[in-house]
Amino acid sequence: MRPAGSPAEVLRAFGALGLRSFGGPIAHLGYFRDEFVVRRGWLSEAAYADLVALCQFLPGPASSQVGFSIGLARAGVAGALAAWLGFTLPSAAALVAFAFGARFLGGAGGAGLLHGLQLTAVAIVAQAVLSMARNLAPDRARASIAVAALLIVLAGGSSLAQLAAIAVGGVAGLVLCRDAAALAAPELRVPVSRGAGLAALVLFAVLLLGLPLLRAATASQNVALLEAFYRSGALVFGGGHVVLPLLRDAVVAPGWVSDSTFLSGYGAAQAVPGPLFSFAAYLGAVVNIGPGGIAGAAAALIAIYAPGMLLLLGALPLWQSLRQMRRAPAVISGIHAAVVGLLAAALYDPIWTTAVHSRADLAVAAVGFMLLVAWRLPPLFAVLTGAAGGLALALQGGG
Repeated sequence: MRPAGSPAEVLRAFGALGLRSFGGPIAHLGYFRDEFVVRRGWLSEAAYADLVALCQFLPGPASSQVGFSIGLARAGVAGALAAWLGFTLPSAAALVAFAFGARFLGGAGGAGLLHGLQLTAVAIVAQAVLSMARNLAPDRARASIAVAALLIVLAGGSSLAQLAAIAVGGVAGLVLCRDAAALAAPELRVPVSRGAGLAALVLFAVLLLGLPLLRAATASQNVALLEAFYRSGALVFGGGHVVLPLLRDAVVAPGWVSDSTFLSGYGAAQAVPGPLFSFAAYLGAVVNIGPGGIAGAAAALIAIYAPGMLLLLGALPLWQSLRQMRRAPAVISGIHAAVVGLLAAALYDPIWTTAVHSRADLAVAAVGFMLLVAWRLPPLFAVLTGAAGGLALALQGGG
């Protein structure tokens, strides 16, 4: 598929989607299909399905990777960057504004509002765990892998435990998920040569291995910030919510951000359209190391997206070969099941342990969960309910 459009055209299309794409990664894929397959005809149904399959195969933010690839196919590298900027900047700007505004939320009302956002995070992540378990761990083998990953993370409680859980999931999938469906024949064509793809993979590896070494050698706060967000972005399998435990380990464990500030921002991230990875912009603005503010937000945002996009550029020209790996679907099935356990562990600690302190807190979180699961309302309704509940509890002296 040769580039047939302009970066400006791509920026306008994705900018409009970035302003209205509520509902999380799966909803984003639906928006993309309606806009670029059905309405604009930029790619075929088969090509779009192939692209979604590739981005589910790779670590990283799947919906943003799909958008990046559509922009790449439409208008080359400049189009890919335009797609990413258009889809990401509206939510990132809103969360940076919240980061600055949250500093001025004082008194019982402000504290209650922030606590309500933390309770929203309980409902949102509980719903994500339930949905992912149904889709990614629907049978005994994959449910067992998910529980094993949960136990590993709860016992270890560190980034090494998270890596171990993902690795165990891949190995277990190789043994237990041999019946995983093979991937369909490739359809997508993008303007990325094998040489350029290989260069992207080399750069991905150099940054993944080199940033920790540079951090240790220089003790630079800026390098530490980049390394933490790059590492988090490189390990996300199975959906945007999985970045939550990785980011928490990256920024809360070393004391850069408090758990309450972290969860307040995560709750606010549910109220804005666009990708959940924009949460990194909020964290980059509020961490107590590095440049902070807008510069810190930009650095965190670029760092967390870079690994997924580099892997995507490397995989696109090699996708046909990857598909022919007979055991690949089994390994990926095991990894996806493991991330269900990873997210379930995060639901308990830090989300539940930080946010739920009373029966009233549980009631607010339960109402938000009901709105998401039983009523199937957009996350914005759970956010508004949680904020209102937290504010009411604070004003009544119960929060």
